[in-house]
Amino acid sequence: MASRMEEIHQALQGGIYRLRNGSKEFVNVLMHYKIPMALVSTRPRKALETAIMTVGIKEYFTEIVAAEDVHRGKPDPEMFVYAAQLLNFIPERCIVFGNSNLTVEAAHDAQMKCVAVASKHPVYELGAADLVVRNLNELTVVDLKNLADIESAEFGSLEPEMELEEEEDERSSLVGVDDIFW
Repeated sequence: MASRMEEIHQALQGGIYRLRNGSKEFVNVLMHYKIPMALVSTRPRKALETAIMTVGIKEYFTEIVAAEDVHRGKPDPEMFVYAAQLLNFIPERCIVFGNSNLTVEAAHDAQMKCVAVASKHPVYELGAADLVVRNLNELTVVDLKNLADIESAEFGSLEPEMELEEEEDERSSLVGVDDIFW
Protein backbone atom coordinates (compact mmCIF):
# COMPACT_ATOMS: atom_id res chain seq x y z
CA MET A 1 0.00 0.00 0.00
CA ALA A 2 2.80 2.43 0.90
CA SER A 3 4.56 1.83 -2.42
CA ARG A 4 1.31 2.43 -4.33
CA MET A 5 0.76 5.67 -2.43
CA GLU A 6 4.31 6.69 -3.35
CA GLU A 7 3.63 5.95 -7.03
CA ILE A 8 0.50 8.12 -6.92
CA HIS A 9 2.42 10.89 -5.14
CA GLN A 10 5.15 10.84 -7.80
CA ALA A 11 2.61 10.79 -10.62
CA LEU A 12 0.95 13.88 -9.17
CA GLN A 13 4.33 15.61 -8.86
CA GLY A 14 5.33 14.60 -12.35
CA GLY A 15 8.24 12.57 -10.95
CA ILE A 16 10.18 15.77 -10.31
CA TYR A 17 12.40 15.98 -7.27
CA ARG A 18 14.02 19.25 -6.28
CA LEU A 19 15.76 20.68 -3.25
CA ARG A 20 14.51 23.73 -1.41
CA ASN A 21 16.58 26.90 -1.78
CA GLY A 22 19.68 26.84 0.40
CA SER A 23 19.48 23.12 1.23
CA LYS A 24 22.52 21.92 -0.67
CA GLU A 25 24.65 24.83 0.52
CA PHE A 26 23.58 24.15 4.10
CA VAL A 27 24.51 20.47 4.03
CA ASN A 28 27.81 21.41 2.37
CA VAL A 29 28.61 23.58 5.40
CA LEU A 30 27.70 20.74 7.76
CA MET A 31 29.95 18.38 5.81
CA HIS A 32 32.78 20.93 5.97
CA TYR A 33 32.56 20.81 9.77
CA LYS A 34 32.33 16.99 9.67
CA ILE A 35 28.89 16.96 11.27
CA PRO A 36 27.36 13.51 10.69
CA MET A 37 23.89 13.51 9.18
CA ALA A 38 21.14 10.94 8.90
CA LEU A 39 18.21 11.21 6.55
CA VAL A 40 15.00 10.10 8.25
CA SER A 41 11.78 9.78 6.29
CA THR A 42 8.39 8.11 6.48
CA ARG A 43 8.74 7.27 2.78
CA PRO A 44 9.68 3.79 1.57
CA ARG A 45 13.44 3.26 1.11
CA LYS A 46 13.23 2.71 -2.66
CA ALA A 47 11.42 6.01 -3.25
CA LEU A 48 13.69 7.82 -0.80
CA GLU A 49 16.88 6.56 -2.44
CA THR A 50 15.55 7.45 -5.89
CA ALA A 51 14.83 10.97 -4.70
CA ILE A 52 18.22 11.58 -3.08
CA MET A 53 20.08 10.09 -6.05
CA THR A 54 18.10 12.31 -8.43
CA VAL A 55 18.99 15.51 -6.58
CA GLY A 56 22.56 14.39 -5.89
CA ILE A 57 22.67 14.38 -2.10
CA LYS A 58 23.13 10.69 -1.23
CA GLU A 59 26.80 11.15 -0.26
CA TYR A 60 25.88 13.71 2.40
CA PHE A 61 24.19 11.22 4.69
CA THR A 62 26.00 8.76 6.93
CA GLU A 63 22.77 6.86 7.60
CA ILE A 64 19.32 6.61 6.05
CA VAL A 65 16.24 5.57 8.00
CA ALA A 66 13.16 4.79 5.90
CA ALA A 67 9.61 3.70 6.69
CA GLU A 68 10.41 -0.02 6.68
CA ASP A 69 13.27 0.39 9.18
CA VAL A 70 10.90 1.10 12.09
CA HIS A 71 7.55 -0.13 13.38
CA ARG A 72 5.96 3.24 14.00
CA GLY A 73 6.07 6.53 12.10
CA LYS A 74 5.70 10.08 13.28
CA PRO A 75 4.65 11.40 15.73
CA ASP A 76 6.27 8.41 17.43
CA PRO A 77 9.96 9.23 18.08
CA GLU A 78 11.20 5.75 17.07
CA MET A 79 12.64 6.89 13.71
CA PHE A 80 14.72 9.64 15.28
CA VAL A 81 15.92 7.52 18.19
CA TYR A 82 16.99 4.81 15.74
CA ALA A 83 18.89 7.35 13.61
CA ALA A 84 20.70 8.64 16.71
CA GLN A 85 21.71 5.08 17.59
CA LEU A 86 23.06 4.52 14.07
CA LEU A 87 25.12 7.73 14.36
CA ASN A 88 26.29 6.81 17.89
CA PHE A 89 24.88 10.03 19.32
CA ILE A 90 22.79 10.56 22.41
CA PRO A 91 19.41 12.02 21.40
CA GLU A 92 20.00 15.21 23.39
CA ARG A 93 22.87 16.11 21.02
CA CYS A 94 20.80 15.64 17.86
CA ILE A 95 18.93 18.28 15.90
CA VAL A 96 16.00 17.29 13.71
CA PHE A 97 15.01 19.37 10.68
CA GLY A 98 11.45 19.17 9.44
CA ASN A 99 8.48 21.11 8.17
CA SER A 100 5.54 19.82 10.20
CA ASN A 101 4.21 19.76 13.72
CA LEU A 102 4.39 15.94 13.68
CA THR A 103 8.14 16.21 13.16
CA VAL A 104 8.48 18.73 15.99
CA GLU A 105 6.45 16.50 18.31
CA ALA A 106 8.44 13.37 17.44
CA ALA A 107 11.77 15.19 17.86
CA HIS A 108 10.82 16.55 21.27
CA ASP A 109 9.48 13.15 22.38
CA ALA A 110 12.91 11.75 21.43
CA GLN A 111 14.57 14.44 23.62
CA MET A 112 16.01 16.12 20.49
CA LYS A 113 15.98 19.73 19.40
CA CYS A 114 14.02 20.63 16.29
CA VAL A 115 14.46 23.26 13.60
CA ALA A 116 11.25 23.75 11.64
CA VAL A 117 11.55 25.01 8.09
CA ALA A 118 8.34 26.85 7.25
CA SER A 119 7.15 25.67 3.86
CA LYS A 120 3.78 23.91 4.05
CA HIS A 121 2.89 25.71 7.26
CA PRO A 122 3.29 29.37 8.22
CA VAL A 123 5.96 30.24 10.77
CA TYR A 124 3.46 30.91 13.55
CA GLU A 125 2.01 27.37 13.26
CA LEU A 126 5.43 25.83 13.94
CA GLY A 127 6.05 27.74 17.16
CA ALA A 128 6.59 24.57 19.21
CA ALA A 129 9.92 24.03 17.41
CA ASP A 130 13.12 25.16 19.10
CA LEU A 131 13.88 27.34 16.08
CA VAL A 132 11.77 28.23 13.03
CA VAL A 133 13.27 29.47 9.75
CA ARG A 134 11.88 30.11 6.30
CA ASN A 135 14.98 28.75 4.54
CA LEU A 136 17.99 26.75 5.67
CA ASN A 137 20.29 29.50 4.44
CA GLU A 138 19.12 31.54 7.45
CA LEU A 139 21.02 29.15 9.75
CA THR A 140 24.67 29.12 10.78
CA VAL A 141 26.78 26.45 12.43
CA VAL A 142 26.86 28.67 15.52
CA ASP A 143 23.03 28.60 15.62
CA LEU A 144 23.17 24.81 15.62
CA LYS A 145 25.94 24.72 18.20
CA ASN A 146 23.89 26.94 20.50
CA LEU A 147 20.79 24.85 19.92
CA ALA A 148 22.61 21.60 20.74
CA ASP A 149 24.49 23.28 23.61
CA ILE A 150 27.79 21.96 22.28
CA GLU A 151 31.19 23.15 23.41
CA SER A 152 34.01 22.09 21.12
CA ALA A 153 37.56 23.21 20.56
CA GLU A 154 36.94 23.41 16.81
CA PHE A 155 34.31 26.12 17.22
CA GLY A 156 35.66 27.69 20.38
CA SER A 157 33.60 29.03 23.21
CA LEU A 158 30.86 31.53 22.53
CA GLU A 159 31.26 33.04 25.98
CA PRO A 160 33.31 36.22 26.27
CA GLU A 161 36.84 35.50 27.38
CA MET A 162 38.20 37.48 30.29
CA GLU A 163 41.77 38.66 30.30
CA LEU A 164 43.49 40.44 33.11
CA GLU A 165 45.40 43.51 32.04
CA GLU A 166 48.82 44.16 33.46
CA GLU A 167 48.81 46.79 36.13
CA GLU A 168 50.49 49.98 35.02
CA ASP A 169 50.89 51.20 38.52
CA GLU A 170 49.89 49.98 41.93
CA ARG A 171 46.80 52.19 42.06
CA SER A 172 45.22 50.61 38.99
CA SER A 173 43.43 47.27 39.14
CA LEU A 174 41.32 47.29 35.96
CA VAL A 175 40.01 44.12 34.37
CA GLY A 176 39.56 44.07 30.61
CA VAL A 177 37.00 41.90 28.86
CA ASP A 178 37.71 40.70 25.35
CA ASP A 179 34.39 39.93 23.64
CA ILE A 180 34.62 37.30 20.95
CA PHE A 181 31.51 36.75 18.88
CA TRP A 182 30.94 34.67 15.75
